[in-house]
Amino acid sequence: MTVSFRIEAPALARSLRRIEETVRRAGGRTWLVGGSVRDLLLERQPHDLDVEVTGLDPDRLHDVLREHFTVRFVGKAFGVFKLDGLPIDVSVPSRIPAGHTSVAAMRNHADPTMDIDEALARRDFTINAMAWSPATSELRDPFNGREDLTFRVLRHVSDRFAEDPLRVLRGMQLAARFELTPAPETIRLCGTLSQAGQPAERIWEEWKTLLLDGVKPSLGLTFLRDTGWLRFYPELAALQGCPQDPTWHPEGDVWVHTLHCLDWYAGERTGHETDDLVVGLAVLCHDFGKPLTTADDSGRVTSHGHEEQGEAPTRRFLERLTNQQRLIDDVISLVLYHLRPRQLYDAQASDVAVRRLARQVQRIDRLVRVARADHAGRPPKPFDGFPAGKWLLDRAKRLEVDAQAPPPIVMGRHLLALGITPGPDMGRLLETCYEAQLDGKFSTLEEGLAYVQARLLYGH
Repeated sequence: MTVSFRIEAPALARSLRRIEETVRRAGGRTWLVGGSVRDLLLERQPHDLDVEVTGLDPDRLHDVLREHFTVRFVGKAFGVFKLDGLPIDVSVPSRIPAGHTSVAAMRNHADPTMDIDEALARRDFTINAMAWSPATSELRDPFNGREDLTFRVLRHVSDRFAEDPLRVLRGMQLAARFELTPAPETIRLCGTLSQAGQPAERIWEEWKTLLLDGVKPSLGLTFLRDTGWLRFYPELAALQGCPQDPTWHPEGDVWVHTLHCLDWYAGERTGHETDDLVVGLAVLCHDFGKPLTTADDSGRVTSHGHEEQGEAPTRRFLERLTNQQRLIDDVISLVLYHLRPRQLYDAQASDVAVRRLARQVQRIDRLVRVARADHAGRPPKPFDGFPAGKWLLDRAKRLEVDAQAPPPIVMGRHLLALGITPGPDMGRLLETCYEAQLDGKFSTLEEGLAYVQARLLYGH
């Protein structure tokens, strides 16, 4: 069948046209493949292009591409090329089993004579196993991916899916991004696979995609549950069946609550990758302490102290995904204090309390987003807009601590100018000054230096 597509980004459109013309003159054929075709069928513009070239060996393709582009290649023997300055990958069909990326495994597996339909059979899901010819507008769809896309079905292409177990996590994020229902046979196959021994960096990328691009992250986590892959994430598995007080949480157990919270978060992403990732992870992990603290208190379900108890499981969960300690620490601070916005609002707390919270979490604006998702994730309980969040954020902005901890006014150089020598005593004095600043005892450098002089003079 033929399908007309229009790539609106001028640089991508021009580059694809140039690749196709150059490859055709050299005797090869160009296909747009994978997610690029899927997105175009959904009338979404792709941000990058995956191009597969048949009929040219890697050496010849490299020479052809160099006529118009600066080419980086994973290796000519691998048949995978990147075009510098452009989000375009160009490859030759390969007979390497999916998921293998070592030099030893990849070398000499490129097969430019492979039929495009055979190449598509090596892909993961049917919605990604389509190819489109920019020269003729022919759409190759040997596994009915277009139909599955229409009916929002997530279905694996073939039993070769099992060659790369981390395709299960790709299914997780695809289900969330495109609101897909997994085919029963795909769930069964995924259940036979294992995450054990798989590269942490690839696992992390799939989780990042879930949280940054998932329209309904709940569908991704439900896919993990249905495939049995929660066994690799015991902190998430423990949320299932963990009860909550129905007065405050009519939606059900902690697992159900977490899914609702994640979907709410996804609807309020800002597009700032780091902020969204930290907030999304904190929403995912915010109640990890409840299975450790939930109890029946005279017929009422309570989970006192679950914020503090959530630190250890959150750290274990995140350290299996990434070694980015700053990110882990940022997430944990939000987990530890996710109830604080409501608590400060109920107490109509002072500026001192707001400044101290800013010191503890660094980013009150992120904390409010987590608390807001937590408050909203309780349907059918109506969402009241979370006035506590607005109150706290307004106060923090007025104090200029919404996006940072209060910067110290009195610093080491000021103490040096007063003749105080570096050492432990200076460190303790700086900490004392900072505590006094947070308590509102001074707000300018002049007042801060006077505070220091008074302590030096009177010794307290």
